Amino acid sequence: MSKDICDILGIEYPIFQGGMAWISEAGLASAVSNAGGLGIIAAGAAPADVIKEEIRKAKGATDKPFAVNIMLMSPHADEIAQLRCDEGVKIVTTGAGSPAKYMEMFAAAGVKVIPVVPSVAIAKKMARIGATAVIAEGMEAGGHIGKLTTMALVPQIVDAVDIPVIAAGGIADGRGVAAAFALGASGVQIGTRFVVARECIAHDNYKQAIIKAKDIDTVITGAIAGHPVRALRNRMTSKFLELEREEALKEKPDLEKIETFAAGALRRAVVDGDVAEGSVMAGQVAAMVSKEQTAKEIIEEIWGQYMKVRA
Repeated sequence: MSKDICDILGIEYPIFQGGMAWISEAGLASAVSNAGGLGIIAAGAAPADVIKEEIRKAKGATDKPFAVNIMLMSPHADEIAQLRCDEGVKIVTTGAGSPAKYMEMFAAAGVKVIPVVPSVAIAKKMARIGATAVIAEGMEAGGHIGKLTTMALVPQIVDAVDIPVIAAGGIADGRGVAAAFALGASGVQIGTRFVVARECIAHDNYKQAIIKAKDIDTVITGAIAGHPVRALRNRMTSKFLELEREEALKEKPDLEKIETFAAGALRRAVVDGDVAEGSVMAGQVAAMVSKEQTAKEIIEEIWGQYMKVRA
């Protein structure tokens, strides 16, 4: 099954690098693609001209396939969707919404669309509208998460759709890859471990926070407002959770206050290195990440571990 997704996308290893806002830019994406995986540039809420520059940087750094992730709630989503077609990017991953309105345009441009999905129902919908594959992301992942664990979500989606399923959330080594394949996945998406890649632009404070993390160091904030986020525990998350507790006791919680509490917090952590008041988004596998490596070293180590497990 892994061979199928590799053949479909033209990659060597069935390993995707997560599309992480403020983190997944051209340098990291091209390094992952050059190492045989699928590098992904994260558009986040950035304007189209910024993403255009990143795409052209990646084209100059690799002749291998790479993808661009579109965050569909972005005010620039329409422009970025068109940009990807104009720039000849042939693989798109999507999140935070449905790419349905872009599917005809993507199909005409020969773009392969791979949405991130948190449930069986959404996976079925994506398959119906013509998705090439889906990324089934469990709540073990860092950043914005759903309600189901990877172990429960992946096999249910595999049984529900007839397109390849990429497992994400809680995967950081070859054992995780083997588990994902055993569940029926055709590939994996890895985020947290690639944050500490040498090619990643994340501030060293952010990388060191992940490297030093223990098994129970992640917490979930924003659940009361319906937008749960997993990040490493720090002063910011403590304040956020206290705010949520206070609002939960009210007859009418101020959901807007909760939703806007951490505005700009990810940038503070990634760019400024403020790992106390910023949002250090990381998955539950952070404790399994022990050192900084190149993207090539990460992929080769993971695949080598997988081959030993398989043997």
